[in-house]
Amino acid sequence: MMVSNHQSMVDIFALFRTFFHFKWVSKIENFKFPFVGWNMYLNKYIPIHRGSVKGGAEMMRVCEATLRKGSSLFIFPEGTRSLNGELGIFKRGAFDLAKRAEVPILPVALDGSSRALPKGSIVLSGLHRIRIHVLEPIPVEKVRELSVEDLMKLAREIIGKELSSMRSAELAMANG
Repeated sequence: MMVSNHQSMVDIFALFRTFFHFKWVSKIENFKFPFVGWNMYLNKYIPIHRGSVKGGAEMMRVCEATLRKGSSLFIFPEGTRSLNGELGIFKRGAFDLAKRAEVPILPVALDGSSRALPKGSIVLSGLHRIRIHVLEPIPVEKVRELSVEDLMKLAREIIGKELSSMRSAELAMANG
């Protein structure tokens, strides 16, 4: 199970550069975009009907089956893109799935994409450095041991700490 903060639609394209094999969980609306959506459908990415209890339950069923088949999942636990690039509140779905399927959680921190394509915009705003840090996994033993709430908190702390570190390093480089 891979989890990351979510700043921009650019995140999706940037995260493909990790060259990890995974299936996305994405809102159903994204599957309707020509070419991109068709690709998502053909690659068996997993749609979620947000706001629908039945749709959420179906997504969880498909995700659990996908994990049991040995495929990794990539979920943005914030559920939506950040308005300001700051880390939002995590939802429990990814962590509940990791516990049920007994798989490790791989936290990923990314930064810079909110400046490239802010939420609500459809226009890329110049060249921006987007950094992706793949962090140490939370081992399956820890996943079994902790509650879903504690896993959410731990993953959020790990990603938040790395984001702070990434931003401090960028600021130090900018100040010379």
